[in-house]
Amino acid sequence: MTAVLTPRTNADRATWSIGAPRLLAGLDTRAALDLRAHAGVHGPLPQPDLPRLLALLDDSRLTGRGGAGFPLAAKLRALRSGAHRVIVNGSESEPASGKDRVLLRRSPHLVLDGAVIVAAALGARHVDVGVHDAAAATALRRAAAERTGDGAVTVRVVQTAPGFVGGEARALVRGLDGKPQLPPGRRELPTGRGVVVSNAETFAQVAVLVRMGARRFAESGTSAEPGTTLMTLGGAVQRPGVVEVPIGVPLGIVLDAAGAPPLQAVIAGGYHGSWLPADPALRLSRAGLKEAGGTFGAGVLLAVDQHTCALGELARVAGWLAGESSGQCGPCLFGLPALARDVQALAAGHARALPEAMRHAQVVSGRGACSHPDGAVGFVTSGLRLLRTEIEAHLAGGCGRPVRRLLPLGTAA
Repeated sequence: MTAVLTPRTNADRATWSIGAPRLLAGLDTRAALDLRAHAGVHGPLPQPDLPRLLALLDDSRLTGRGGAGFPLAAKLRALRSGAHRVIVNGSESEPASGKDRVLLRRSPHLVLDGAVIVAAALGARHVDVGVHDAAAATALRRAAAERTGDGAVTVRVVQTAPGFVGGEARALVRGLDGKPQLPPGRRELPTGRGVVVSNAETFAQVAVLVRMGARRFAESGTSAEPGTTLMTLGGAVQRPGVVEVPIGVPLGIVLDAAGAPPLQAVIAGGYHGSWLPADPALRLSRAGLKEAGGTFGAGVLLAVDQHTCALGELARVAGWLAGESSGQCGPCLFGLPALARDVQALAAGHARALPEAMRHAQVVSGRGACSHPDGAVGFVTSGLRLLRTEIEAHLAGGCGRPVRRLLPLGTAA
């Protein structure tokens, strides 16, 4: 498989692709696509009814491109009967991720196409887009003002509050309704209230699917997971940015194309994801990462090289995750700070900190009001399991490497 490098840098991250781009089509020569350029690149937009849309989703096995990877067709079928509401979750609060921001800023019509298709098929009259990035909000409002052919479907763009847990689907719905943008205490899915919430890339994938059809859509990817996906590459690579890849591409191809040096580890899925060995044969799909003990998560891939203190990097992120708690339940309010202190103590060479970290992780798991405690615990414990040699070095006096701050923490750092 040949890497097609089409880097372009403006206010956003560089974008490139491995294979022919779909979601990033047209962005190799343009900073952004207005409606006319969008139509020239992607063509006219079909308007399938709900049975046809569900058939396309079933045939393509399209899963959500946010953290959970839930099949969109199943989400639509789970909707409560009655009036429906469609929400684009553009609150990309994962600090290591930039893929949705690229779409929202530079190809906003592709995202709006998918949202309007879903809304029209459900008979919904409005699409809400929640986004905390000011540049993305401006691009979306400009794009919404250009669109005059969406029939009865109107688009409202709402600039939401930042914050890691603020991007959780139920928190976003609350924020759009004028309530505090925090996850509610009970784990009720939005579909139970007639609300479809999916992230920006998922809706962009819908727009690609209805134009290509399920058969052409499946020409890329794997038989179980057809299509392409966006990944945000960062850490110790020469070409950081947002890359579109066929699902199932080997990790080694992506790292080679990104110019990665020899690595200690990779972080897959972002800060609710996992630390994994940098195995070049690892398949970048949900199934491939699950088999390796990881998760695709937010579509983030961070390279941790051999010149940084990996345990120190883990301690930085553990502290940041503890600080991003909404403070609504004990596991977040007390458990995550305790876990972060354990990792910091372990990096300082305190042997007792490792069993304490595992004990605190066990106490926190499965007890939170939202998925943040579980995601944070999974990230930290996967790092502790992988970095055994590093931990031994710290217990013996230190690894001798500086903490180079490879892992981005955003404004909350």
